[in-house]
Amino acid sequence: MPSERLAAVLGTDRAKVAALAEELGCDPERGKFFGERIALTVIRRNWHLLDYPQLLSLLGWTEKELADCLIEHDFFWIKLGSLKPRCAPLAYAEPTAEERARARRFGERVRAVKRECGPGGEERFAFLEEFAAAPAAPPRPRASESLSIRFLYSYMAVFGDCLLAPELDPYPDGYLAQLAAHGVNGVWLHVVLSKLAPGDLFPEEKDAARKRLENLRALAARARRHGVGVYLYFNEPRSQGEEFFARRPALRGVGGGGLSALCTSTDEVKRYLREGAREVFAAAPDLAGFFTITGSENLTHCYSHHGGDACPRCKERGAPAVVAEVNALLAEGAWEANPAAEAIVWDWGWADAWVEPVVARLPARCRLQSVSEWSVPITRGGVASAVGEYSMSAIGPGPRATRHWEIAAARGLRTMAKVQVNNTWELSSVPFIPVPGNVAEHLARLRARNLSGLMLSWSLGGSPSINLRVVEKFTGERVPSVGEALREVAEETYGREAAPGVCEAWRRFSAAFDEFPFHIGVVYAGPQQLGPANLLYRQKTGYRATMTGFPYDDLDGWRAVYPADVFERQFRALGAKWQDGVAAFAEALPRVPASMRRAAERDLGVAEAIGLHFESVANQAAFVRARDSLAAAKDEAERRAAADAMRKLCDREIELARRLYVRASRDSRIGFEAANEYFYLPEDLLEKILNAEEIKAALTAPP
Repeated sequence: MPSERLAAVLGTDRAKVAALAEELGCDPERGKFFGERIALTVIRRNWHLLDYPQLLSLLGWTEKELADCLIEHDFFWIKLGSLKPRCAPLAYAEPTAEERARARRFGERVRAVKRECGPGGEERFAFLEEFAAAPAAPPRPRASESLSIRFLYSYMAVFGDCLLAPELDPYPDGYLAQLAAHGVNGVWLHVVLSKLAPGDLFPEEKDAARKRLENLRALAARARRHGVGVYLYFNEPRSQGEEFFARRPALRGVGGGGLSALCTSTDEVKRYLREGAREVFAAAPDLAGFFTITGSENLTHCYSHHGGDACPRCKERGAPAVVAEVNALLAEGAWEANPAAEAIVWDWGWADAWVEPVVARLPARCRLQSVSEWSVPITRGGVASAVGEYSMSAIGPGPRATRHWEIAAARGLRTMAKVQVNNTWELSSVPFIPVPGNVAEHLARLRARNLSGLMLSWSLGGSPSINLRVVEKFTGERVPSVGEALREVAEETYGREAAPGVCEAWRRFSAAFDEFPFHIGVVYAGPQQLGPANLLYRQKTGYRATMTGFPYDDLDGWRAVYPADVFERQFRALGAKWQDGVAAFAEALPRVPASMRRAAERDLGVAEAIGLHFESVANQAAFVRARDSLAAAKDEAERRAAADAMRKLCDREIELARRLYVRASRDSRIGFEAANEYFYLPEDLLEKILNAEEIKAALTAPP
């Protein structure tokens, strides 16, 4: 963040901010500010510090820009807890002698930790340079292939209107070339139809829409040159506010959250969907197709949030007719402009009772897509449940997907699987989770289902990786065994001599991942995205964990269906077993050829970081439990035991934060995920060290 902007927020000058930063041990001011690429991280880090006016000043945004970010960007308001803590305005005051002395002591400790950890490495977002590099060679031709559609989302996409801001390009040439080299032949882009084809309903968007379509046309053509198709994500028609319906009251459907659906039982909205899709695909003829979500996410048609019976027009027709028609209108419009466009209908959020009647009404050229691992039964730590979110620790396909594919196949529709092959909310702050054995087993099972394609990622999981190379092994005419696929990828990536040791490391990682206490509540609310960067709290905060946002100290929220001791024990076992895999990988590293060594070292760094995250979750759970025991202690012996446990956990968290600081400093991918930007920065790990040291000192001090 530029010091001038910090000074403006605090009502002082740049020199004073710079002097204070130096005293506190901050690094010299960087010459580059990443703007929108770092905005979500800036908001999260200041959510509990600044009021709205100062937050706007810090970001350099208008009220509307902040509101759009909170509402439109992947449920960011929900990730922040759907509340803004009340904050008094911050203002700079000349520090007292005591405050300056404390700042100097703080700075000395920060500098000491940095010296202990050694020199840093990469600037944040350094991976952008790697992905921007010109491709070395065109994609190699493939004689034949199964799973003919294999598409994913950008690893570095950013909040903002990338079709109006070329500098936010989510798909630079170097990245497209790397994806093609990893067997990926499609990418997707989230769009809003009114921003591309406003028609008569949104005339205010027409000028900007022309520019967006020009840039979309160029992106699709450029991607096509790499052998990569661009797919659009339609979640339509988007709901609108009172201002819109004051002009067009007859289009109002069901309401929710201050917005109302555009009722698709009206001719005007039907025309808008069909003509809009036609206009988009006519303007960008190189587009490969689109996929839809029509059962959740944003409020769109009247049944999108399952409340359509409140609309008298839609109630007469029923949910299946409405859902199928939305998909058909978009498909027919796209096909009028481009008969080869793919129309992928995703059953995300559909009620079970909808599936057969919706599929019966879909155009026969559509493809039906289901999340493969949903409904897979699991037992972790003695607790039985079923998968209800993306998972790599549980291997599909599950009964929900297989039922839906069978229904679609009986109707003559082609079928696709939605999978995550790099990461999930089990841990998203690393570019990939090295469990290629799980990926290979999943792909082997999916090949046996005669599917036509794969959606390889949601907003997370778009990094080139060994896991994508494993996927590629299962897309050719010959289907390898799981062991063959792993051995081939290990030899191609790390060399023949190191391959056996690497395969053993992968086996241990998969065995460790079996311990993950999976539940949708755990993956959304748990502290695993932050790991050692999540602060410890000596006193209970009273805050509830938010969806992949602020974990706080909410153990009851983290653990979901798991008892607290089981939750802690599972992450403890996961971390310990994962470390066994790290040790095996490290042992194999000296046998990696010199030409492959740097990439192997980075992969080892990612693996080590993952283990630190998992172990930290166990420590944090244990710390909260010990803190609760201290508060409930009935005598001095119990108090001493609880305080001693907390001190030891502080020591362990200090060590984990120090080790992760080293890894994150040297690899700009660690801590990053596109929809959340940086969950943490290396500086946050320094704060965690100081945080744990302060708590330990307080627990050691006499009462």
